[in-house]
Amino acid sequence: MSLYEASFRLKHECPYRKISERYPDLTIREWYLSDCQVLEITSAEAPTDELLAGIERIGTVLHEPTDDSGLHVVTQSCLCSLEGSILERFEEHNCLYQPPTIHRQGWEHYTVIAFDEADVKALFRDLETDRDIELLSKTAITEQGIPHSMLAPVDQLFEGLTDRQLAALQLALERGYYEQPRGTSLRELASRTSVARSTYEEHLRKAENKLVANAGTYLRLVTTGTEADPLGTDRSDRPEQRAD
Repeated sequence: MSLYEASFRLKHECPYRKISERYPDLTIREWYLSDCQVLEITSAEAPTDELLAGIERIGTVLHEPTDDSGLHVVTQSCLCSLEGSILERFEEHNCLYQPPTIHRQGWEHYTVIAFDEADVKALFRDLETDRDIELLSKTAITEQGIPHSMLAPVDQLFEGLTDRQLAALQLALERGYYEQPRGTSLRELASRTSVARSTYEEHLRKAENKLVANAGTYLRLVTTGTEADPLGTDRSDRPEQRAD
């Protein structure tokens, strides 16, 4: 199986287009979280008061420059001000978004990973309908592992897990339940909570199932290029036969 890594830039109206056009030395790196975004804004030039005021309008400042040697500001903003549909369009075409998005000189720079070149082409045709877009690179990645720069967003790995499921998973991990040999049992874990053993086990199993399902796409990336079938797996649909 081959992977395809495509990098491209596009222009459309977004909250950071004007500021990145106005200050061409500015670089904005954008990470999406479940309910907000984090921006790292850098420049080799010392910031003006006007630029700092513009940055404060973007969102809550988490880190500010401490000297006049350059600019390094980190902000947090609400996702409600963003057009999130482009990430959904990546998913529609089976393309994995590789953060961060980089804003520079009015352009948004993206990198995606796909399992089929046709998916990349379909994505570009879709985006060309309402955006100015330029392909920067498209590379076939064959017989090698996942690119080192490809990181699974934490919020996607834990998407769909409830607070109780996360708490059950954290307790099991902290008490050594996943060690070999196990450092604890389900009965002992449940005794540390206010719920019955069956309830605790249900929370834990659902958490495990959701976590594995969420990681499934990234598992395909990690195993691409490894030995064809190191376990010699029988993938037939017949149920395993056991001796009585």
